Amino acid sequence: MVRIMTVAIDGESLSIDDVVRVARHGEAVTLTDEARSKIQQSREVIERAIREGRTVYGVNTGFGDLANVSIASEDVAALQVNLIRSHSVGVGEPFPTEVVRGMMLLRANALAKGYSGARLETVETLVEMLNRHVTPIVPQQGSVGSSGDLAPLAHMVLVMIGEGEAFYEGERFSGAEAMKRAGIAPIELQAKEGVALINGTQPMTAVGTLAVYDALQLVRDATIAGAMSLEALRGTRVAYDDRIHKIRPHEGQIDAARALLKVLQDSEINKSHADCGKVQDAYSLRCYPQVLGASIDAIRYVQSVLETEINSATDNPLVFPDGDVISGGNFHGQPVALVMDFLGIALSEIGNIAERRINRLVDSKLSGLPAFLTTNSGLQSGMMIAQYTAAALVSENKVLAHPASVDSIPTSAEQEDHVSMGTIAARKARSILQNVRNVIALEFLCAAQGIDLLAPLKPSPPLAEAHRVIRSKVPTLTDDRPLYLDVAKIAELMSEGAIVSAVEALTGPLYEP
Repeated sequence: MVRIMTVAIDGESLSIDDVVRVARHGEAVTLTDEARSKIQQSREVIERAIREGRTVYGVNTGFGDLANVSIASEDVAALQVNLIRSHSVGVGEPFPTEVVRGMMLLRANALAKGYSGARLETVETLVEMLNRHVTPIVPQQGSVGSSGDLAPLAHMVLVMIGEGEAFYEGERFSGAEAMKRAGIAPIELQAKEGVALINGTQPMTAVGTLAVYDALQLVRDATIAGAMSLEALRGTRVAYDDRIHKIRPHEGQIDAARALLKVLQDSEINKSHADCGKVQDAYSLRCYPQVLGASIDAIRYVQSVLETEINSATDNPLVFPDGDVISGGNFHGQPVALVMDFLGIALSEIGNIAERRINRLVDSKLSGLPAFLTTNSGLQSGMMIAQYTAAALVSENKVLAHPASVDSIPTSAEQEDHVSMGTIAARKARSILQNVRNVIALEFLCAAQGIDLLAPLKPSPPLAEAHRVIRSKVPTLTDDRPLYLDVAKIAELMSEGAIVSAVEALTGPLYEP
């Protein structure tokens, strides 16, 4: 019997792994009974406020700088539809499907906390769209990160009301047609629901959550690639001695040094140069625990902030069980914006130091290996341009790593006079991640070639396993060939976790979860 996996959302306990399971692997979603109750109680507060004739922002007033404009009771539903249509002004390439599914899940989870005032059937529609794989087409550009990610979320909601565009079963349709084919009835927005659906940080947080998950995986590949370069360059692992790192006890640094030593144990290559007289290596080898460890600490901090954000109520106004409906600023994306910039910087440094090792590998004066890792240099260029590509990628990252969160352009006639630019920061971090993944793939390509050139000496057993996995897809370079296919194959192995799995089968987990 096939077991159907389901992620139950309650607004309080969603994990980053849960987000990946739903966004990337298509797992089903359900609301807990507790969440249903909280949603209904929250809606009752809104209904009571309307009956009592109270003035509530976004319910019977305009939005942003129009907050002082009163809306007649017969127009409160039309107000919500107009909000969605008017705010759907995104441009550029659509977000990937996994990002849109992530933002849908996160928005449903935020509504499930019971502080938003949406009807239960509205939240259930969003859940059904996830479960039946109706994915709104959401342009990537157009959000300044306050009041939340208005434009991206408005494009998401367009499909909920039978407008906009969506993917369904791999084809692009109008929102109405996609919903019809999936057997989901579009909703008719009621008071407060439009603003409840689009006031939030879910697009930037979805991008960030997937990026930080991938960054934690990439750290393990970067550890193995750096260790393989050390082997190929016949470096010393003395600098990874635990005693060094315990007296500068940054957690990431200690963890990185221990992981490197796990990967480098029992190496013939290391034994072959035990008495060579070399005292210390270049910084890209010797200081790798310090550099990688600092990035690990940063990534873990980003993870902790996102774990809080994905279980937060981020819309405005917020609806409290005691009957109060309070306007605030939880939609402001500053917490996510700052850590997305931090993530981009941390990942950039992993790429920067890897490129320096690639450079050492291809330079015969630094490596002691044949020039450009080919035995027929001159006629053959070998891995020469692999370093060029790595240099291009890390240079691009230096531009992308400039923080977006230090910028702000006032919007809505100065009502929203400080914004976060968090979605821009998140998109940049995602681009940096993709570049660094390719830099590490290039390092694997060069380091594996360096290991081949040291034969018959063998690397450590864990690195021999990593080398075996790489060689199962990418043969040793004997004559020049287009290397872009090799890089793509190694990057695919990394994405599948194949190299890490082979190594950890011998070493155990390189890093604790």
